[in-house]
Amino acid sequence: MTPHDGNFTLLVVDDDKQSRLLLTELFNGEYRIIQAKNGVQALERARTHEPDLVLLDVLMPEMDGMAVIRELKRDDATRHIPVIFITALDAAADEERGLDLGAVDYISKPFHPSIARVRVRNHLHIVHQRRLLERIAALDGLTGIPNRRRFDEALAQEWSRCRRSGQPLSLIIADVDHFKEYNDTLGHAAGDRVLQEVAAVMYHGARRPGDLAARYGGEEFVLLLPETDAQAAQQLAHELLQRLQARKLPHPASTVSPCVTISLGGTSAIPAGKEVDPAFFRQADAALYQAKAGGRNQVRWAAA
Repeated sequence: MTPHDGNFTLLVVDDDKQSRLLLTELFNGEYRIIQAKNGVQALERARTHEPDLVLLDVLMPEMDGMAVIRELKRDDATRHIPVIFITALDAAADEERGLDLGAVDYISKPFHPSIARVRVRNHLHIVHQRRLLERIAALDGLTGIPNRRRFDEALAQEWSRCRRSGQPLSLIIADVDHFKEYNDTLGHAAGDRVLQEVAAVMYHGARRPGDLAARYGGEEFVLLLPETDAQAAQQLAHELLQRLQARKLPHPASTVSPCVTISLGGTSAIPAGKEVDPAFFRQADAALYQAKAGGRNQVRWAAA
C-alpha cells in the first residue's frame, strides 16, 4: 500500500456543504472519501470506517473541531487516527491549541489546493511507514509468521469479540518433538529449516481471516481459532499432525518416528469476562503436556 493507490480513506468533516464538496473534489480519485457534516457524525463515522486521516474543520455549531479531536483521542479505537485541522482560524494561539490536542497539521483557509494535496500525501506516507513497521514488529524473524506479541494482541481481540457474540474460541498449541536432539544431531541451521516447515504447516491451518498461526517461542507454535468449536478444532489439529508427517522431514535422533513430528494440545471455551482468562492458555498447555507424556506425535484436548 502506498499513498497513491486508492486504498487510503479520508474523513472530511465540515458543516459547510461547499467546503466538503471542495475537499472531496480535490482528493476524489486518489483516496476513498467519507463526509461528515457535524461533530457527532464525525465521531460515529470515525469509529465505523476507521479512516486513515481526518480533515477536520474547527468552527462548527454545537460540537466544534476541538471537541471532536478530544473525543477521538479519548477513544482507543480512534486515538491513532491522524487529524489535520482545516480552518479559517489563523491565529498562532489557535494553531498551538490544535497541535496540543493532538492534530498533526494545521491548514488555514483559504488554502492552495496543491499545498493541501502535498500535506495530506506526506501524512499518509507517515501512516504507511508506521504500518509497515508495525507489521514487521509483529512477525517472527525466522519463520515469517506472526510472533508472540501479535498472538497476545489477537487473543485479547478475539476473546472480546467471541464474548460479545457468544461464539466459542479454540486454541491449539504445538511443540516439535525432540527438537533439542534434532539440533544436537543435525545442527541449528537444519533446525531453523524445520521450524520454517512447521510454521508453514501451522500457517496453512489458519484458513479464515480471523484465524491466526504464530510462533510462540522456541519450537512452540500456536493456532488461534475464533468461532470454532472443540470438534472442529480437534479435527484441524489432527490434520496438522498428518500434514507435517506427509512432509517426511528426517529426524535421526527421534525416538518417536524417523521423521519430524509434533505434539499438540488444545482447548475450547465460550469467553466470559472482559479480560482473557489465564486458565484458557494453561488448559491448552496442560493438554500439550499430556500429549508429550503420552508418547508424543498426538493430539490431546482439555476437558470442557
